[in-house]
Amino acid sequence: MKYVWRFLALLLLSGEGNHAIAAEQPTIDLTQWKPPDIDTLGDDPFGRLVKYGHALFTNTANEIGPAVQEPEKRFAGNNLACQSCHLQAGTQPYAMPMVGIWGQFPQYRGREGEVDSIEDRINGCMERSMNGRALLLASREMKAFSSYLRWLSTGVPDGARLLGAGTLQIQEPERAADPARGAEIYAQVCSACHGQYGLGVRAENGLGYQFPPLWGSDSFNNGAGMSRLLTAAAYAKHNMPLGTRFDAPLLTDEEAYDVAGYVVKQQRPEKADLDKDYPVRLQKPIDSPYGPYADGFPAEQHRFGPFGPIRAKVRDLAAASRTANAGTPDNGSYQSQGAK
Repeated sequence: MKYVWRFLALLLLSGEGNHAIAAEQPTIDLTQWKPPDIDTLGDDPFGRLVKYGHALFTNTANEIGPAVQEPEKRFAGNNLACQSCHLQAGTQPYAMPMVGIWGQFPQYRGREGEVDSIEDRINGCMERSMNGRALLLASREMKAFSSYLRWLSTGVPDGARLLGAGTLQIQEPERAADPARGAEIYAQVCSACHGQYGLGVRAENGLGYQFPPLWGSDSFNNGAGMSRLLTAAAYAKHNMPLGTRFDAPLLTDEEAYDVAGYVVKQQRPEKADLDKDYPVRLQKPIDSPYGPYADGFPAEQHRFGPFGPIRAKVRDLAAASRTANAGTPDNGSYQSQGAK
């Protein structure tokens, strides 16, 4: 079976076969989709497993955090929750929702340079966003996570094109981000929830946070997707402050860009072996804050921009080498890409 997936991965790398797959995709609009209700689950084995998955997702620190009573359950290395980023238990459109994700896997992912299972993707989050360790594939926790994602995708066809997945792009300025201006925006807009020093507000009861930290020792590490400026900016514009919806943003593109620059500039845990990410170097997102890179631009520019020159160079190199999915995911410059 692994050779089938390797063959499909090579097809994706070359770009062959994509048109046939895309032509058969149904489209699901998650902005109009009604997710299933957790209260409708029964007390059968599957229902109990999904409920446990929901608890893991929404109350992660108290279930598998670094301070739980049972040492063998300390999988997360920080006290964030999965829904710190995937809002409303993974159901909010354009807040990286989990609805429909089950049917998108197995999936070729540039970060690993191979086809990943849904379990691989879960463990990627555990090791990066949660700054922890991988779940055992046969563990009840892994089965609960995957069952919850499967249940959230009830009614969504496998392989469907998902409108409302991920997050919307921003139109980035044609300049580097300005962390000093971002600090002012942070103080005006973000500090009321995340705290003056970005370290969050702890929950009144138990472990975890009412509002999560954005940097510091209890935040996501530098290998997480949210450590990329364009990803953080797109997420902040369309979801922050808490309660903001993608169709009524408070921040402008430039404000989101600069405040993201301020956030990604801060210290956070560092993940080992990041040089092994993106074995096909041209598939590394243009805002990855760590090397090595294939395009010759310095790490500082990859971290803060301007990204237009990097994007253009990667596009040229990809065309010459026939590399698909180069520089993606790319959450900036929606007008130039026609992707909003």
